[in-house]
Amino acid sequence: MSDDFLGVRRSALGRAWRLRPADPLDVTAIQRAEGLAEPLARAIASRGIAPDAVEDYLRPTLRRLFPDPSSFQDMDAAARVLIDALQARTDIWVLADYDVDGGASAAQLVRWFRAMGHELSIYVPDRLAEGYGPSALAFERMKAAGAALVVTVDCGAAAHQALEAAAGLDLDVVVIDHHLMRGDPPRARAVVNPNRLDDVSGQGNLAAAGVVFVLLAALNREARARGLFADRPEPDIRQWLDLAALGAICDVTALTGFNRAVAALGLKVMSSWQNPGLVALMEAAKSERGEATPFHAGFVLGPRINAGGRIGRSDLGAQLLSSDDVDAVQDLAVELDRLNTERREVERDITEAAILQVERSSNFDPEAPIVLAAGDGWHPGVIGVVAGRLKERWRRPVVVVGLDVATGIGKGSGRSIEGVNLGRAVQDAFDAGLLLAGGGHAMAAGLTVETLLLPDLRDFLSERLAREAEAAIQADALEIDVLTTARGADRDLYEAFQALAPFGPGNPEPSFVLAGVSVRDARVLNNGHVSCRLADPDGRQVRAIAWRAAETEVGRALLGGGGALDVAGLLKADDWNGRRGVQFEIVDVHDPRRAV
Repeated sequence: MSDDFLGVRRSALGRAWRLRPADPLDVTAIQRAEGLAEPLARAIASRGIAPDAVEDYLRPTLRRLFPDPSSFQDMDAAARVLIDALQARTDIWVLADYDVDGGASAAQLVRWFRAMGHELSIYVPDRLAEGYGPSALAFERMKAAGAALVVTVDCGAAAHQALEAAAGLDLDVVVIDHHLMRGDPPRARAVVNPNRLDDVSGQGNLAAAGVVFVLLAALNREARARGLFADRPEPDIRQWLDLAALGAICDVTALTGFNRAVAALGLKVMSSWQNPGLVALMEAAKSERGEATPFHAGFVLGPRINAGGRIGRSDLGAQLLSSDDVDAVQDLAVELDRLNTERREVERDITEAAILQVERSSNFDPEAPIVLAAGDGWHPGVIGVVAGRLKERWRRPVVVVGLDVATGIGKGSGRSIEGVNLGRAVQDAFDAGLLLAGGGHAMAAGLTVETLLLPDLRDFLSERLAREAEAAIQADALEIDVLTTARGADRDLYEAFQALAPFGPGNPEPSFVLAGVSVRDARVLNNGHVSCRLADPDGRQVRAIAWRAAETEVGRALLGGGGALDVAGLLKADDWNGRRGVQFEIVDVHDPRRAV
């Protein structure tokens, strides 16, 4: 008997559909303990949640899930160095990465020290002029400006040469990072990273903002031990959980364990909209404030905060998140919103160019383990986003490289699929002498390469990833949680499954299938979206949308005007004009009339 859901072995996207697996005994135990309907209990069990862990999954708290800061290698040392600097009124600088995680990490440190009466300065390297992470030049500039201690956040764990340069300047450095590490840590007063080889915290899924949030607890503990709260209130670090959640969601980290608590509770803090920068950015985006969701963090706030680092001034995001000056953050928010609009245009042009380059090439192999596209003048600030879009199109790892003809150097960014560790392969390519710089983590990587070595790099990565990619692509089935109908796909069903939120890696959003529905009123919207209504045989309908699908097999099936289809997708809230309904977000379709 086939394990394929509804017998679907090959959908419009070329994927099999399978019911997400769950242990029946766990499903029954969760039903009884929580009084849940079977589909909801099954969805929880299928996400690897044991019956005795359901309480922490559904109702996560910091009290139960917060790790001991001392379990992180060097965390206590970092706290001592920073409190020493606070007491000595040392000039402290934060060197942050130019993305959301870096900005949210820097803002937490700035706000904690501000609460203690000490202002920090922020330095964010320029993406184009300086590249990722700390450099000798950056340390020289901060030293010249008076810095005595630098805290690197969301970077620095692999910056051995730069940190040696800092030591030569007699400049103390503390590293707070989360990226994969190989070998010994760099020279610094402390290197806190749950992914360093000798760390036993078990918190390797944290973003840098999550690691910084734990550091704030360590700072409170160290300051308390020194009696620093005798004449001032102890900072309540929970007020900055919104920043930690922003980093966790926008860095696409696995939302499990403590990190799930950070995201879930941080969104609740965000819902109070106390951070002036976030308020200004929501206003600039013309988005209504209300209960904050991963959508607000990942698709409204995140892209705009990132826009400064991608195509504008790198420190705009960090300044926005750390400032309490209402007038200043309004100006910053307007500028970030403008840059985001410009970023979308640049991203669209490069995406189209990359698709044409790859798919019109006589050497294009749709079964290749990795796709590499490179173009002159492709902006390094958006190639990561482009790689992510192309990964979804071709369902395999993609590396996109922007070339500089004048220097013969290319800067690349890659995005991977589940089961293929792209960061490790890029690090291996660097070790093999094919890259000037390179690293990352399983799902994303960055690199710098000589243009002449691009063919060698493609061959190396293809060979290195062939086995992983083959296994991952063979296992690439769309996992289904619930079979329902257009009538059943209502607000009650949507809200019941929101108990599993927030969603992300490690906790996928529930997927639903409507079987045998007809497509009505299908039409193409701007940007290639396909809007329609999905109807049961009895005529009951649900509004539906397929994003950027017009020129895909999914879009062609919806626009084809044929018979009944099986449609897989997600349930989303539809509150437009107070209607309080749902919209079915189409992911894939299957035509039962065609051979499976």
